[in-house]
Amino acid sequence: MALTDRVKQILSWYSSDNPGTQTNLVRLLNHGALAGTGKLVILPVDQGFEHGPVRSFAPNPEANDPDYHYQLAIDTGCNAYAAPLGFLEAGAAKFAGQIPLILKLNNSDSLGKPEHPISAVTGSVEDALRLGCVGIGYTIYPGSGARNQMYEDLREITLEAKRKGLVVIVWSYARGALSKTGETAIDVIAYASHIAAELGAHIVKVKPPTAHIEQEEARKMYEKYNIPIATLSERIRHVIQSTFNGRRVVIFSGGEAKGVDAVLAEVRELAAGGSFGSIMGRNAFQRPRAEGAELLTNVIRIYKEASAAGR
Repeated sequence: MALTDRVKQILSWYSSDNPGTQTNLVRLLNHGALAGTGKLVILPVDQGFEHGPVRSFAPNPEANDPDYHYQLAIDTGCNAYAAPLGFLEAGAAKFAGQIPLILKLNNSDSLGKPEHPISAVTGSVEDALRLGCVGIGYTIYPGSGARNQMYEDLREITLEAKRKGLVVIVWSYARGALSKTGETAIDVIAYASHIAAELGAHIVKVKPPTAHIEQEEARKMYEKYNIPIATLSERIRHVIQSTFNGRRVVIFSGGEAKGVDAVLAEVRELAAGGSFGSIMGRNAFQRPRAEGAELLTNVIRIYKEASAAGR
């Protein structure tokens, strides 16, 4: 497939990367129903590890099967499927070449309550290469007392991944020395996204931000410069501006399970703000298959329309 002008523009932002990494970026951007638009919809399924199988898959028991998620991502035209090592290994051969894969390299469980949130490294760059992945995913927790260790671990993983031609996707979820409300505050989300980009991420994943401002020093700047953050689309625009002025791909999580109308209304706001896409798990796979597939199809349609409108 020939490269569109939009894909060429995005690749130009990563000119320091080798041809292998550029090729894998193209594989992501040129796959599925959004191929060539510069938009991404990715199906992530790490919730079994993070929250346990009952909390994750009891609403739709079929989703206990790793094949279910491969097929859902393929059938709906997602750009990629992301999961921890075990889930990817369980279907990698059967679905080889049918969907770009992202190996989630670190994960945590909800059985313990660590004082300082940190995820364990549960996979490797070598695993990603062996499974034919286009890239690796890694979670950082800005605000955690263990954040420096995560940043340093990510630095080493990123160095190896880029050397071997993989795309680096960073889940940047602020938590730790923050209020619960502060974890999704606009100033915190913009900061977390910028940190991920500074650490070398090609693609940054953050949560949709609220209008709450957590840091008083940041509040002064928002007020002094009248930065618009009243609507979700304005906040999305601000997060993207904060991430190298839009020269890094920023996608937003789907969050906790909610009604279809609420999901689509949020995605419309994300798209209106210039989001590069969504990474949506629970809201898709916890529904009966037909409903989950329809939801992903509608999310993809919203981003396709946004791309056609130049957003």
